[in-house]
Amino acid sequence: MTDSADTYRVLARKYRPAAFADLVGQEALVRTLKNAIETGRVAQAYMLTGIRGVGKTTSARIIARALNCVGPDGKGGMTANPCGVCEHCRAIAEDRHVDVIEMNAASNRGIDNIREIIETTRYNPTSARFKIYIIDEVHMLTNEAFNALLKTLEEPPERVKFIFATTEIRKVPTTVLSRCQRFDLRRVEPELLTVHFKNIVQKENVEAEDEALRLIAKAADGSVRDGLSLLDQAIAHGGGKVTAEFVRAMIGLADRAAIVDLFEALMKGDIHAALDLFNRQYASGADPMIVLQDLLDLTHWITRVKIAPELADDPSMAQTERDRCAALAKTLPMGVLTRDWQMLLKGVGEVLTAPSAKQAAEMVLIRLAYAAELPPPADLIKDIKNTPAPAFTPSHSSAPAGSDWGGVRAVAGGVPMTQAAPAPQGTVMFDTLADVVAYAYKQKEMLFAYNLQNCVSLVSFEQGKIEFYPMEHTPANLASDMAEKLKAWTGKTWLISVVNKQGGKTLLQEAQETKANLRKTMSANPVVSAVIMAFPGAKIDSIRERAEETDDTSNSEDYE
Repeated sequence: MTDSADTYRVLARKYRPAAFADLVGQEALVRTLKNAIETGRVAQAYMLTGIRGVGKTTSARIIARALNCVGPDGKGGMTANPCGVCEHCRAIAEDRHVDVIEMNAASNRGIDNIREIIETTRYNPTSARFKIYIIDEVHMLTNEAFNALLKTLEEPPERVKFIFATTEIRKVPTTVLSRCQRFDLRRVEPELLTVHFKNIVQKENVEAEDEALRLIAKAADGSVRDGLSLLDQAIAHGGGKVTAEFVRAMIGLADRAAIVDLFEALMKGDIHAALDLFNRQYASGADPMIVLQDLLDLTHWITRVKIAPELADDPSMAQTERDRCAALAKTLPMGVLTRDWQMLLKGVGEVLTAPSAKQAAEMVLIRLAYAAELPPPADLIKDIKNTPAPAFTPSHSSAPAGSDWGGVRAVAGGVPMTQAAPAPQGTVMFDTLADVVAYAYKQKEMLFAYNLQNCVSLVSFEQGKIEFYPMEHTPANLASDMAEKLKAWTGKTWLISVVNKQGGKTLLQEAQETKANLRKTMSANPVVSAVIMAFPGAKIDSIRERAEETDDTSNSEDYE
C-alpha cells in the first residue's frame, strides 16, 4: 500500500492551471490568445514576460495543449478550451510529449544547444499538429545563440511554433522581440490572490482565517506560485489550521494593528511608548526592516486617503484599522506626512547598511518622534514671516579698504569682491586693487582676476604705482602682466614693484573674513536663531541684503 505522504503534491503543482479559464489575473492574455486560436491567427512565436510565479511557463503549456488538442473523439481541431483528456493534452500535462520540447536557457544557453533545435525544426511533428519549442528564461541565451536563432524564428517551418518565457525582458535583443508577439503577464492583485487561496483551502478542507490569507497574498507580491508555497508552508506548520498570528511569525511580519499603534505613538511624540511597541514586535519575530516598510506603507495609505477620502474603503485592511487611519488622515497635516515619508525612506536605507538593523531602526523611530514635536513647516514659516526683522547694518570694519559695503557681491566661484565704479567715458580709473579685479572680470580676464584675488598681498596702491608681496603659488609673470594690462586699460604707464615684506591680507582672505563676521552677526539675530533651533541641523546658507521698499530695486545687492 502506498503511503499518502509519498503521493502528496505541493499546492503550486496540484493547482497549476490546466486551461485558460484557470489562469488568475491574466484576462488580457487569455482574451487575446482565445481570439487568435478561434480565428486561426496563431503567431509563429510568443514572448511571455513577467515576474516569477505569475504563470509564464504554465501559459506556454496551455497554448501548446490548445494548438495540439484533438478532442475526446480524436477528431477535433485547435481550440481555446483544450479537452484535457485526449492523448496530446495528457502527454503535454505530464511533460512527456515528444513534439513539445521544453528547454531551460539557464542551463542550455550556448549556440550548440540552439543548433540542435534548429536541426530538429526541419522534421515534421511525430504525432501532434504542431512541434512546439518552449524556452524558459530565454534572456540567458548568449548573443551568438540569439543570432543563430533569428532566421529560423522569422521564417520557421509551417508546423513549428516557439514560445519564450523570461523575467528579464530588457536582456532580450530587440531583433528577437520584433519577431514575437509579446504578452506581459501582470502581477496578481492581493484581492484576487486572497480569493484564489480561499477556494484552495476550502478544497483542501483546511481552516484558515481571512486575515491570514490576506497576509500571505500581500507577502506573495503578485506571484501566485510564491503565495501557494507560503500557504503550503502555513498549512504544514499549523497542523491544518492557518492563523494570522502564525503567518506573521512565519514570514516575520509585524501585526498591522501594532503598526498603527506604533505610528500613533510616533505622531504623538511618545518615544517611550514607540520603542516599547517596536521591541515587542521585534521580540515576536518581526524584522526591523519590515516594520519600517510597514510604516512607509501606512504613511502612503494615510496620505492617499487624505487626498481622496473614498480610498479609505480598502478591503485588505480590517475595519477598525481603516477607521483609525482615516481619523489620522483628517488630523495630520500634509506637510507632516510628507516629512515622515522622507524620514522613513532615508531610514530604510540606513537599516540596510547599518551593522545592527535593530539599532538603526530605533534611531529612525527616535527621529520621527522628536520631529513630531516640531510645528508643521507651513505654520513655522508663517510665524517667521509675521515676526518683524530687527534693523541690521553690516559692519564696515571688515570690508576691503577703499570700498563700501554696498559694492560687495558674489562673483564666479563664490569669491566676493568690490564692484568697480562706472568709469568715465574713454578713461578707466582705479582707486583700489578691488577695482582692478572687478574690471578684469568685466573684461573676461578670469585668470588674471583670480591671481590678483588669491596671490597679491598689497603693500601700497597709488595712481600709477603698486607695491605687493607675492604669496605662495604666485605666477612669475604676474607683475609684468599687471603692468601690461593696466597700461592698456588706463592709457598710462604703471610702476609695479614686488617687495620682500608682506603687506595686508589678500582680497580673498578679506572677503572670507567679512563673510564669517556677517554669518556670526546674523546667527545672533533672534529670528534666525529661532529657525535654526526649530530645524536641527539647519545652517545659514546665504545672506542677501533686503531691498528697500521702493519702486527702484535695481540697487539691491546679494550677500553669499
